[in-house]
Amino acid sequence: MESELKDLNSQSSGQPLPEPMDEGSAKDDSNPTSQSVSTENLEELEKKFAAFVRKDVYGTMGRGELPWAEKVLLAVAFVTLVPIRVAVAVTLSVLYYLICRVCTLFSAPNREDEQEDYAHLGGWRRTVIVQCGRFLSRVMLFVLGFCWIEETYRDPDLDEKLKTETEGKDQSEEPERPGAIISNHISYLDILYHMSSTFPSFVAKRSVAKLTLVGLISKCLGCVFVQRESKSSDFKGVSGSTASHNIGVVGERVREAHENKFAPMMMVFPEGTTTNGDFLLPFKTGTFLSKAPVLPVILRYPYQRFSPAWDSISGVRHAIFLLCQIVNHIEVTWLPVYYPSQQEKDDPKLYADNVRRLMAHEGKLILSDIGLAEKRIYHAALNGNNSLPTA
Repeated sequence: MESELKDLNSQSSGQPLPEPMDEGSAKDDSNPTSQSVSTENLEELEKKFAAFVRKDVYGTMGRGELPWAEKVLLAVAFVTLVPIRVAVAVTLSVLYYLICRVCTLFSAPNREDEQEDYAHLGGWRRTVIVQCGRFLSRVMLFVLGFCWIEETYRDPDLDEKLKTETEGKDQSEEPERPGAIISNHISYLDILYHMSSTFPSFVAKRSVAKLTLVGLISKCLGCVFVQRESKSSDFKGVSGSTASHNIGVVGERVREAHENKFAPMMMVFPEGTTTNGDFLLPFKTGTFLSKAPVLPVILRYPYQRFSPAWDSISGVRHAIFLLCQIVNHIEVTWLPVYYPSQQEKDDPKLYADNVRRLMAHEGKLILSDIGLAEKRIYHAALNGNNSLPTA
């Protein structure tokens, strides 16, 4: 792979090389042509890394050549719609922060395993935090142009093949509460939707807990904070690799949510990174170590001009294009709770793979065997970077 990447970028070997990009970002540059690759090489890259390729009118990395009509539309939206949306979004964020601040006054956060959260507050405090959080998240989506959200709740009728594969599963007569919601990951907007629907806890970087506004809100959500910098082994550990401590924290929270109906449910994106929405990457096994049932959810963002997927595009550019788009759409498919068989409980990888194949089948998603490491390689190649990032 390294030699292929060097071949793809041999024409830019005389140029200064930008730094490798982290997950879900693409480094902006005032002169994007200096980082471009040839059409032939770009086509080859897009075949190899199809799960991360943008297909909207803005092109690769959101830097494609636009017709004049699109430029005029962007300019008008930028000076009229964007300021209004930014002002309302900031107001909603501050309002919810103040609500969380009032609800957590004179209350000490839970501190365990280097975690800190207010997720287990009871009584009126928890009710206000949850209900206001769900309502304001939906208002935020409305402000961003998601006026209608199409939700489908799928009956447990699968085709004969999938029925055969799930025969013999141990299911009690009383339905068990799932310990985690399992979702494909397309954009940071996924978090807003799930907050508005079920208000679950998420896995987040430890640095998030220290951010202004967002820090307290994430603690009220009950987020599990982990050290998962882009090149750290901890990131894999959270998802099911080498860092057993972080796996234990997430797994315990999933098991607790399964056994205690008052505990916040965990929301997990087992792919470990975002895609363009047409693919499903391999699942990490950390969540499935808990052996608890899971609730699969499939997200889609239909679009005509701008794709809300956050893949090979910078965060600033993505936010501007999103704010300039008048209407956005989300389609959500809720699958039945998936109860693992004894064989799946004994083999978390089998459990994760079976849930993944089910979601791909029901959501008509393409299974891909690439992941975050390949995403960094693709980003580096788009930026003319000959040095491979460490995966």
